[in-house]
Amino acid sequence: MSGPPSSAVPHDASGADRPPPLAHIVLLHPEIPNNTGNIGRTAAALRCRLHIVHPIGFDMDEKARRRAGLDYWHLVDCVEHASWEAFLAREQPARLWACTARARRSHFDARFMRGDYLLFGKESCGFGEDIAAWVAERHGSDRLLSIPMPGGDGVRSLNLATAVAITGYEALRQITLLESAGT
Repeated sequence: MSGPPSSAVPHDASGADRPPPLAHIVLLHPEIPNNTGNIGRTAAALRCRLHIVHPIGFDMDEKARRRAGLDYWHLVDCVEHASWEAFLAREQPARLWACTARARRSHFDARFMRGDYLLFGKESCGFGEDIAAWVAERHGSDRLLSIPMPGGDGVRSLNLATAVAITGYEALRQITLLESAGT
């Protein structure tokens, strides 16, 4: 496991020349490198910035990325944060949506806008009640979202990478429609 970065560190120094991201995908304490790799690919495809909040359950150095076959990682606009508090201090997200299997509101009911932050917890247990309470207090309880699973009797949740892709592409759909309508 790698130690937390001392400050927010973009993996690609050329990131300053990138256009503004469609949205921000925030992974709070991810545990599985393959999921994070898949999410990185999705973030690059959507032109989203990926935020990885430490501590994490794996190594993020270049050698580990090569070993995992992440030959596209240079395309990922990725910033690592030493902690949740460091993420909040640096980013100060004005519009944050927290995605959790425990929410009652569907992600289809959200109204995503360019630059929104989409927060996802770790694979084993999501994020804690403290984070959910913080989101509800600061952004409103309607900012807690889940993905409908109508056939899900006995299915607790979806794979993290799948959940990020579903939510990210719904955000893309909504933002594209909103911007093409000129509003």
